Amino acid sequence: MENKYTEILQGVVHEIPEDMRNRILSDETLLAKWNSLTPLARNEWICWVTAVKRAETREQHIDRLHSDLLNGKRRPCCWPGCKHR
Repeated sequence: MENKYTEILQGVVHEIPEDMRNRILSDETLLAKWNSLTPLARNEWICWVTAVKRAETREQHIDRLHSDLLNGKRRPCCWPGCKHR
């Protein structure tokens, strides 16, 4: 079944990478939570996911993004923030 909710809002500096976009679009509740974030908060999540070097770590960050947003967190925990803004 194709997801009818396809509008996904971007961050300020970073564009959402495909793997992260696919995860967010796979869950309507996650998409709604993502789109409710401020542009700066979305930017922080994108940078937090893409800043890692290993594919395994990146997948873990995407998993944590999924669970943290569903649990009401608005920003990545224990991270100094995006250095690009």
